[in-house]
Amino acid sequence: MQYETIRVAREDGVAVVTLDRPAVRNALNTQMRAEITHAVRDAAASARVIVLTGGGRAFCSGQDLGDGVNAATADLERTLRDEYEPMLHAIHDSPAPTIAAVNGAAAGAGASLALACDVVIATQSAVFVQAFSRIGLIPDAGGTYVLPRLVGLARAMGSALFADEISAAQAMAWGMIYEAVPDSDFEAHWRARAAYLAKGPTVAYRNVKRAMHASFDNSLKDQLALEAKLQTQCGSTRDFKEGVLAFLEKRKPSYEGR
Repeated sequence: MQYETIRVAREDGVAVVTLDRPAVRNALNTQMRAEITHAVRDAAASARVIVLTGGGRAFCSGQDLGDGVNAATADLERTLRDEYEPMLHAIHDSPAPTIAAVNGAAAGAGASLALACDVVIATQSAVFVQAFSRIGLIPDAGGTYVLPRLVGLARAMGSALFADEISAAQAMAWGMIYEAVPDSDFEAHWRARAAYLAKGPTVAYRNVKRAMHASFDNSLKDQLALEAKLQTQCGSTRDFKEGVLAFLEKRKPSYEGR
Protein backbone atom coordinates (compact mmCIF):
# COMPACT_ATOMS: atom_id res chain seq x y z
CA MET A 1 0.00 0.00 0.00
CA GLN A 2 1.23 3.50 -0.84
CA TYR A 3 1.03 5.77 2.20
CA GLU A 4 0.61 9.54 2.07
CA THR A 5 0.30 10.58 5.73
CA ILE A 6 2.76 8.16 7.32
CA ARG A 7 6.12 6.58 6.51
CA VAL A 8 6.91 2.93 7.21
CA ALA A 9 10.43 1.53 7.45
CA ARG A 10 11.44 -2.03 8.29
CA GLU A 11 14.80 -3.35 9.33
CA ASP A 12 15.93 -6.37 11.35
CA GLY A 13 12.48 -7.21 12.64
CA VAL A 14 11.58 -3.62 13.59
CA ALA A 15 8.75 -1.78 11.83
CA VAL A 16 8.84 1.99 12.39
CA VAL A 17 5.62 3.85 11.59
CA THR A 18 6.27 7.59 11.44
CA LEU A 19 3.34 10.02 11.46
CA ASP A 20 4.16 12.39 8.62
CA ARG A 21 2.02 15.50 8.65
CA PRO A 22 4.49 17.85 10.34
CA ALA A 23 2.80 21.02 9.06
CA VAL A 24 -0.18 20.25 11.35
CA ARG A 25 1.90 18.61 14.08
CA ASN A 26 0.81 15.17 12.83
CA ALA A 27 -2.85 15.78 13.57
CA LEU A 28 -5.01 12.75 12.89
CA ASN A 29 -7.33 12.93 9.90
CA THR A 30 -9.44 10.19 8.33
CA GLN A 31 -6.71 9.13 5.93
CA MET A 32 -4.00 8.98 8.59
CA ARG A 33 -6.13 6.85 10.89
CA ALA A 34 -6.81 4.40 8.06
CA GLU A 35 -3.14 4.29 7.11
CA ILE A 36 -1.95 3.74 10.70
CA THR A 37 -4.48 0.92 11.07
CA HIS A 38 -3.32 -0.75 7.86
CA ALA A 39 0.37 -0.28 8.62
CA VAL A 40 0.15 -1.70 12.15
CA ARG A 41 -1.90 -4.70 11.05
CA ASP A 42 0.47 -5.34 8.17
CA ALA A 43 3.56 -5.03 10.36
CA ALA A 44 2.06 -7.26 13.07
CA ALA A 45 2.03 -10.16 10.64
CA SER A 46 5.82 -10.29 10.34
CA ALA A 47 7.63 -7.67 12.46
CA ARG A 48 8.88 -8.56 15.93
CA VAL A 49 8.36 -5.05 17.28
CA ILE A 50 6.41 -2.01 16.05
CA VAL A 51 7.38 1.59 16.81
CA LEU A 52 5.08 4.60 16.40
CA THR A 53 6.78 8.00 16.31
CA GLY A 54 6.22 11.46 14.87
CA GLY A 55 7.92 13.34 12.07
CA GLY A 56 9.00 16.88 12.85
CA ARG A 57 8.70 18.47 16.29
CA ALA A 58 5.51 16.82 17.56
CA PHE A 59 4.36 13.28 18.13
CA CYS A 60 0.69 13.96 17.45
CA SER A 61 -1.49 16.98 18.23
CA GLY A 62 -4.69 14.95 18.23
CA GLN A 63 -7.74 15.16 16.01
CA ASP A 64 -7.37 17.40 12.96
CA LEU A 65 -10.22 19.85 13.53
CA GLY A 66 -9.84 21.10 9.97
CA ASP A 67 -10.28 17.69 8.39
CA GLY A 68 -12.64 18.84 5.63
CA VAL A 69 -15.66 19.03 7.94
CA ASN A 70 -17.27 21.44 10.36
CA ALA A 71 -16.02 20.15 13.70
CA ALA A 72 -19.14 21.47 15.41
CA THR A 73 -21.42 19.28 13.29
CA ALA A 74 -19.17 16.24 12.80
CA ASP A 75 -20.54 12.79 13.62
CA LEU A 76 -18.16 12.11 16.47
CA GLU A 77 -19.67 8.75 17.38
CA ARG A 78 -19.19 7.44 13.84
CA THR A 79 -15.64 8.78 13.67
CA LEU A 80 -14.71 7.12 16.95
CA ARG A 81 -16.43 3.83 16.09
CA ASP A 82 -15.35 3.48 12.46
CA GLU A 83 -11.95 5.17 12.43
CA TYR A 84 -10.41 5.34 15.90
CA GLU A 85 -11.55 1.97 17.23
CA PRO A 86 -9.96 -0.10 14.43
CA MET A 87 -6.69 1.82 14.84
CA LEU A 88 -6.59 1.30 18.60
CA HIS A 89 -7.55 -2.37 18.33
CA ALA A 90 -4.79 -2.90 15.77
CA ILE A 91 -2.26 -1.60 18.30
CA HIS A 92 -3.77 -3.37 21.31
CA ASP A 93 -4.21 -6.69 19.51
CA SER A 94 -0.80 -6.71 17.84
CA PRO A 95 1.10 -9.86 18.84
CA ALA A 96 4.31 -7.87 18.47
CA PRO A 97 5.24 -5.43 21.25
CA THR A 98 4.45 -1.82 20.39
CA ILE A 99 6.55 1.18 21.40
CA ALA A 100 5.43 4.81 21.23
CA ALA A 101 8.58 6.90 20.70
CA VAL A 102 7.12 10.25 21.69
CA ASN A 103 9.39 12.87 20.17
CA GLY A 104 7.31 15.92 21.12
CA ALA A 105 3.84 16.97 22.20
CA ALA A 106 1.18 14.26 22.46
CA ALA A 107 -2.15 16.00 22.87
CA GLY A 108 -5.76 14.87 22.90
CA ALA A 109 -6.20 11.78 20.77
CA GLY A 110 -2.45 11.92 20.15
CA ALA A 111 -1.88 11.22 23.84
CA SER A 112 -4.40 8.38 23.67
CA LEU A 113 -2.59 6.97 20.65
CA ALA A 114 0.74 6.99 22.49
CA LEU A 115 -0.70 5.45 25.66
CA ALA A 116 -2.35 2.67 23.64
CA CYS A 117 1.12 1.26 22.96
CA ASP A 118 2.73 -1.30 25.24
CA VAL A 119 5.70 0.90 26.13
CA VAL A 120 6.01 4.69 25.91
CA ILE A 121 9.47 6.23 25.65
CA ALA A 122 9.47 10.03 25.47
CA THR A 123 12.03 12.71 24.95
CA GLN A 124 12.37 14.91 28.03
CA SER A 125 11.01 17.91 26.15
CA ALA A 126 7.78 16.07 25.30
CA VAL A 127 4.49 16.89 27.00
CA PHE A 128 1.23 14.96 27.36
CA VAL A 129 -2.03 16.92 27.35
CA GLN A 130 -5.58 15.68 27.84
CA ALA A 131 -6.72 18.67 25.80
CA PHE A 132 -10.30 17.57 25.17
CA SER A 133 -12.03 19.75 27.77
CA ARG A 134 -10.52 22.85 26.16
CA ILE A 135 -13.04 22.41 23.34
CA GLY A 136 -15.87 20.98 25.40
CA LEU A 137 -15.19 17.26 24.95
CA ILE A 138 -14.19 14.30 27.12
CA PRO A 139 -11.04 12.21 26.64
CA ASP A 140 -11.69 9.64 23.93
CA ALA A 141 -9.79 7.18 21.75
CA GLY A 142 -9.46 5.04 24.86
CA GLY A 143 -8.28 7.87 27.09
CA THR A 144 -10.84 7.27 29.84
CA TYR A 145 -9.93 3.57 29.85
CA VAL A 146 -6.14 3.69 29.76
CA LEU A 147 -5.32 6.77 31.80
CA PRO A 148 -7.01 5.80 35.12
CA ARG A 149 -5.37 2.38 34.90
CA LEU A 150 -1.95 3.95 34.45
CA VAL A 151 -2.00 6.85 36.92
CA GLY A 152 -5.03 6.30 39.17
CA LEU A 153 -8.37 8.07 39.26
CA ALA A 154 -7.23 11.27 41.01
CA ARG A 155 -4.49 12.09 38.51
CA ALA A 156 -6.55 10.98 35.54
CA MET A 157 -9.47 13.14 36.65
CA GLY A 158 -7.30 16.19 37.25
CA SER A 159 -5.55 15.78 33.91
CA ALA A 160 -8.88 15.56 32.10
CA LEU A 161 -10.58 18.45 33.90
CA PHE A 162 -7.73 20.96 33.89
CA ALA A 163 -6.09 19.85 30.62
CA ASP A 164 -2.69 20.64 32.12
CA GLU A 165 0.50 19.92 30.23
CA ILE A 166 2.22 16.97 31.88
CA SER A 167 5.96 16.91 31.29
CA ALA A 168 7.64 13.68 30.27
CA ALA A 169 9.48 13.62 33.59
CA GLN A 170 6.20 14.00 35.48
CA ALA A 171 4.52 11.39 33.30
CA MET A 172 7.30 8.93 34.11
CA ALA A 173 7.04 9.70 37.84
CA TRP A 174 3.30 9.07 37.68
CA GLY A 175 3.70 5.78 35.85
CA MET A 176 2.00 7.12 32.72
CA ILE A 177 5.03 6.30 30.59
CA TYR A 178 8.03 4.04 30.94
CA GLU A 179 10.97 6.34 30.22
CA ALA A 180 11.82 10.01 29.71
CA VAL A 181 15.10 10.29 27.82
CA PRO A 182 17.39 13.30 27.18
CA ASP A 183 16.60 14.80 23.80
CA SER A 184 20.13 14.24 22.54
CA ASP A 185 19.93 10.50 23.29
CA PHE A 186 16.30 9.95 22.37
CA GLU A 187 16.40 8.36 18.92
CA ALA A 188 19.43 6.19 19.63
CA HIS A 189 17.77 5.04 22.85
CA TRP A 190 14.40 4.02 21.43
CA ARG A 191 16.06 2.34 18.49
CA ALA A 192 18.20 0.32 20.89
CA ARG A 193 15.09 -0.62 22.90
CA ALA A 194 13.30 -1.70 19.73
CA ALA A 195 16.31 -3.72 18.57
CA TYR A 196 16.43 -5.47 21.95
CA LEU A 197 12.79 -6.57 21.65
CA ALA A 198 13.24 -7.56 18.01
CA LYS A 199 15.95 -10.01 19.07
CA GLY A 200 14.01 -11.37 22.03
CA PRO A 201 11.66 -14.32 22.68
CA THR A 202 8.68 -13.33 20.57
CA VAL A 203 6.21 -15.87 21.97
CA ALA A 204 7.00 -14.80 25.51
CA TYR A 205 6.41 -11.14 24.62
CA ARG A 206 3.10 -11.98 22.97
CA ASN A 207 1.98 -13.88 26.06
CA VAL A 208 3.16 -11.10 28.39
CA LYS A 209 0.73 -8.82 26.56
CA ARG A 210 -2.11 -11.34 26.82
CA ALA A 211 -1.58 -11.92 30.53
CA MET A 212 -1.18 -8.27 31.47
CA HIS A 213 -4.28 -7.16 29.58
CA ALA A 214 -6.40 -10.01 30.98
CA SER A 215 -5.36 -9.27 34.57
CA PHE A 216 -7.70 -6.28 34.91
CA ASP A 217 -10.79 -8.43 34.42
CA ASN A 218 -9.70 -11.77 35.88
CA SER A 219 -10.00 -13.06 39.41
CA LEU A 220 -6.79 -14.30 41.00
CA LYS A 221 -7.89 -17.86 40.30
CA ASP A 222 -8.53 -17.12 36.64
CA GLN A 223 -5.28 -15.23 36.26
CA LEU A 224 -3.24 -18.05 37.79
CA ALA A 225 -4.87 -20.48 35.39
CA LEU A 226 -4.10 -18.20 32.46
CA GLU A 227 -0.48 -17.84 33.57
CA ALA A 228 -0.14 -21.62 33.70
CA LYS A 229 -1.62 -21.99 30.22
CA LEU A 230 0.56 -19.28 28.66
CA GLN A 231 3.66 -20.47 30.49
CA THR A 232 3.13 -23.94 29.05
CA GLN A 233 3.10 -22.39 25.59
CA CYS A 234 6.31 -20.50 26.31
CA GLY A 235 7.96 -23.59 27.75
CA SER A 236 7.41 -25.51 24.53
CA THR A 237 9.27 -22.97 22.39
CA ARG A 238 12.73 -23.22 20.95
CA ASP A 239 13.48 -19.84 22.57
CA PHE A 240 12.87 -21.18 26.09
CA LYS A 241 15.29 -24.03 25.47
CA GLU A 242 17.83 -21.60 24.06
CA GLY A 243 17.41 -19.23 27.00
CA VAL A 244 18.08 -21.98 29.55
CA LEU A 245 21.03 -23.33 27.60
CA ALA A 246 22.54 -19.86 27.20
CA PHE A 247 22.18 -19.28 30.95
CA LEU A 248 23.94 -22.53 31.77
CA GLU A 249 26.68 -21.83 29.23
CA LYS A 250 27.06 -18.22 30.45
CA ARG A 251 26.51 -16.63 27.05
CA LYS A 252 23.97 -14.37 25.42
CA PRO A 253 20.97 -16.24 24.01
CA SER A 254 20.20 -16.24 20.31
CA TYR A 255 16.43 -16.12 20.03
CA GLU A 256 14.62 -16.95 16.80
CA GLY A 257 11.14 -15.88 17.81
CA ARG A 258 9.69 -19.38 17.90
